[in-house]
Amino acid sequence: MPASTFNFHPLEESTGVGWFQELQKKAWEQFSQLPSPGRHDEAWRFSSIGNIALEGFHQAPPPTDEQSILERSQGITPLAAQLVFGNNRLIHADTSNLPQGVILVSLQEAIKKHEDLFRRYFMKEEARLGSLKLAMLHLSQLKEGVFLYVAPGVVVDKPIEIWHWVQGNRSALFPHTLLVAGAGSHLAVIEHFSSLEEEPLLACSLSDVVAEEKASIHHVTIQDWSPQAVAFHLNTTSVLQEGSATSLQLHRGGHFVRSENDSRLFGKGAKSMMLSIVSAHGAQEFDQRTLQDHLSPEAKSDLLYHNALSDQARTIFSGLIKVQKRAHRTDAYQKVSNLMLSDDAEANSMPGLEILADDVRCTHGATSGELNKEELFYMMARGIDESRAVKLLVRGFFQTVLERLEEPQLKNYLQLLLDHE
Repeated sequence: MPASTFNFHPLEESTGVGWFQELQKKAWEQFSQLPSPGRHDEAWRFSSIGNIALEGFHQAPPPTDEQSILERSQGITPLAAQLVFGNNRLIHADTSNLPQGVILVSLQEAIKKHEDLFRRYFMKEEARLGSLKLAMLHLSQLKEGVFLYVAPGVVVDKPIEIWHWVQGNRSALFPHTLLVAGAGSHLAVIEHFSSLEEEPLLACSLSDVVAEEKASIHHVTIQDWSPQAVAFHLNTTSVLQEGSATSLQLHRGGHFVRSENDSRLFGKGAKSMMLSIVSAHGAQEFDQRTLQDHLSPEAKSDLLYHNALSDQARTIFSGLIKVQKRAHRTDAYQKVSNLMLSDDAEANSMPGLEILADDVRCTHGATSGELNKEELFYMMARGIDESRAVKLLVRGFFQTVLERLEEPQLKNYLQLLLDHE
């Protein structure tokens, strides 16, 4: 992953903003100096390092079929607002139904018109789960993204939808999403990552999610990249006192996909829910790394990841619950379940605990198993063919995760997506 592989495209060429130019240059220098992931790195244990060769990719050119992108950007309804990006460029924005006190703009507009607010939250936490080099690549190549800020006390009662599309052989995409819920506010966001064509691509996305005091955020991401995609999704969530953040990731596409989710509970009584559904087939590999970092007392975190693996698919899960000193009365859970639909599939699970405080309740575990043969026989005995019966049982396996999602509109939409798998 040498720096010489890439062309540097500084954002300041289009914005003229000096501070961001300096930030990107430093990121490029750091990317160039940091070592590439290796087979002996614990943060990349079990991962197929050969799948992350990034040579030959280039910054995505302007999309050639904006109309097709817009026609296919039909998701959840009704909406509070929608942004659609194609190849790192904003091509559609509808924010007319947003309440007062909400800022929803592109990254370039945020840098120009909301600099102080944007700089207060932008990439304040370092990537800690093994992909700092990739985070620096993301920052150095960043051209566009989303800045969403909800003022204290404002409730956005309908979801906000964001689409990121990529088109073009060996195109590289670097989406950035910054979501901030001010004190006492409420926000739900659904974000799509999709390919217009089935060609090789590189995606390196990064999201920062901040829930301030007594705020509530629901963030759903649906990853449906090309089957030839190499993708990295790096996510950092910060939750302040009595705030709550729920994230759900649905992974369907890609060839090699690495997902890092770092949840930091900074305030007393903070809550974090981390959910994931992976449908892995063919030769797909999904590499999942998580951290539930408790820094204050009486905080709660709950992680539930369900992976269904068929054919020669592989998954890796490495998750840590860390309870810092003085984070007393922590309540933390972590569970990953793997449903093995093929003898050739492989699931690697490494849950862990690190507890430095007293009076805590922490549990973690991982399971791998096959379909219930009695349930399968029962359904087939009643006239349901085997293929359909398997799909229904897998659907029930995923339903356990969906039930944790408290936002009804988001839950119903995801149920419809899974029903049409």
